[in-house]
Formats: sequence, C-alpha cells, structure tokens
Amino acid sequence: MDLLTVGTFARPPDDLALRALQPTLGADRTLLGGGTWLFSTPQPHLAGLVDLTALGWEPLHVDDDGLTLAATTTFATLAGVDPAAHPAWPAVGLFAGCCEALVGSWKVQRVATVGGNVCLGLPAGPMITLAAALDGTATLWDRDGGERTAPVVDLVVGPQRTALAPGEVLRSIHLPARALRGRTALRKASLSPLGRSAALLAGRLDGPDDGSGFTLAVTASLPRPAVLRYPAVPDAGTLAADVAALGDAVGVGGGWYDDPHGSPAWRRAMTLLLAEEIRVELGEVPG
Repeated sequence: MDLLTVGTFARPPDDLALRALQPTLGADRTLLGGGTWLFSTPQPHLAGLVDLTALGWEPLHVDDDGLTLAATTTFATLAGVDPAAHPAWPAVGLFAGCCEALVGSWKVQRVATVGGNVCLGLPAGPMITLAAALDGTATLWDRDGGERTAPVVDLVVGPQRTALAPGEVLRSIHLPARALRGRTALRKASLSPLGRSAALLAGRLDGPDDGSGFTLAVTASLPRPAVLRYPAVPDAGTLAADVAALGDAVGVGGGWYDDPHGSPAWRRAMTLLLAEEIRVELGEVPG
C-alpha cells in the first residue's frame, strides 16, 4: 500500500548514521524493518521513515552465552536455522514453529523481521512468544546514545503498546544458552487452518543441570504476554488454575483478549487445553 503522507525516507548505512537520526524519531517518523505490516494498512500519521535494512547487522551471532538475534533478522533466516547444527540446544527446534505461526507467504517470511514483530506488539506476535519462552533479553538503544536491556516479555504492555521510549531502537534479542538447552513444545489455536493465532503457547523444560524448571509462555489469548514458571513440571490442577487466573491478572481491564479472531470464552478454553498438552508432552521422559 502506498503511504501517501510520507515525505521523507532515510536509509542510514551504519550505526553512527542511525544514532544521528534517532532524535528525529517520533509520532510522525518511524523505523522501517520489513514493512510487512507497515505497508499493509493506511498510516496517515506518518511523514517519514527510517529504513534499517542497509545497516548490515549480523542476523545470528552464536557464542558460549547463547544466541543473539539482530532486530533485522528475517523470519526466513530464523526458520532456516538447522537444529542438527546445534545438538546441545534442543530449543532451536522452536524457531521454525514460531515462524510458521505467522502464517505468512514465502514473501512475507523473507521480509518480516524479528524486531518488527516484537515492536508491533500484536498479541499474536510469534517472536514475542519465542522470546518469552526462551527468556529473551532485548538490547535497546536510546535516542541520547545510551543503551539498556530488558526482558522481551516486559516490552509488550498491551495490543500494539510497548514500553519502548520515544526514539528508542530495538537492536537485538539475546537467547541464553541455558534456555536453549531446554526441551520445548509449541501449540497454536486459530479459527481456521491459516488464521491468525487466537492462542499461542510455548513451553520449556530445563535439563537437570539447569535446574529442571518448567516455563510456559502464554500469548495471543491475552492482551499482553505472560510467563508462568515452576521448579518442575506442575500437576494438572496447579497449571490449570494458574493459566485460568491469567485472564484477570494480565488482561487490560481484566479478561481474555477479544477480537474477530476468537471470543474470550473460546480463547480461555483453548489456552487451558493447549497448556495441558504442553505439560503432558514435556513431562514425558524422552525415549
């Protein structure tokens, strides 16, 4: 879609040039990553764009501490990470499933970015799910040249609402090796086979050397992401009670998310069902 109100377009070639442009970012000038959502709907408030695609950020950086994803990493790049190349990190198998949850065409997958999906803040954003389940930490550049880190799960505070300050840039997301060593499971519910996620849950069970903790990320059925943590796989009753409580504890104004992709009551029921499926799957002893 043409953005007829946009009159300026900047494409910084390096980090210094981007830093110089950050003070100009605001309500009428925003960052452009893949643009798959930005160009899909009218944006009458925008007068300028700052394109990140020429910065040349390394998409995936592996070290002993884990894996760092540049904000400009595309879904296709992330989905293409071969789990066999990282045998010590079983959670890498979660990447492709989360990318597929976007239900985008091959063109969208090749253009949509990890950072753009997080910063858009949609309840169904699968990169939010991935980062929440794997304890992802965001590195953020402020407009004054400083830097801070924050858990990705805390960045999204409501539908298309984030805790990003004006002019702040999401630079990267770090997934720690400890989380990547865990076994994972993913479940999705939608009103149609190719529909937007109405409930998207990801679970992780850490190995004995990492404490054997159980983590469940609940997204899409809530206005903002939520994470439940246990020292071990919980019993069915405990997990069900904690998941049911999320609708009131996390929902903006209380309750489960409500939009054309699913009613609150149905979302609640599907979230409980998928949570139990994940609990059972991760609680099984691998053969």
